[in-house]
Amino acid sequence: MNNSLITKKGFIKLKSEFDYLSQKERPKTVNGVAVAAAEGDRSENAEYIYGKKKLREIDKRLQYLSKLLKDTIIIDSSKVSTAIVSFGCKVSILDENNNKKTFTIVGEGESDLKAHSISYKAIVAKALLGKKIGEIAEVELQKGLVEYEILSIEVGDID
Repeated sequence: MNNSLITKKGFIKLKSEFDYLSQKERPKTVNGVAVAAAEGDRSENAEYIYGKKKLREIDKRLQYLSKLLKDTIIIDSSKVSTAIVSFGCKVSILDENNNKKTFTIVGEGESDLKAHSISYKAIVAKALLGKKIGEIAEVELQKGLVEYEILSIEVGDID
């Protein structure tokens, strides 16, 4: 069994997307493809070609979501420790240039840079996990070795 971690908030969001795609969008697209196929020559039928492409994209996304949601361990905020950087924590860090960054460590597939969240499988998150406030995490990035000081650790908005 290959369990992966996910936040309660992330699980609800990804499950909602899975349900919408499988129950609404996919059947609508399948119907559109069937209607377009009934019109005749499929090789020059733009609606049919586009519909088949869209159907492949939906199926690919459904497969990905299914994989993410299978065998997951849902972590809610009551299970998050702030003694060290851990899954579900909102952590503030300071880089070598005194740039402060804050993000929440979440599950794979639910990370969103606009929402300031990164996957626990991301290289920066891996370097931070297990560290305490005041400790330095070294991360090997494309631009070279970068050091981040842990400024604060709190429970993230994950429920």
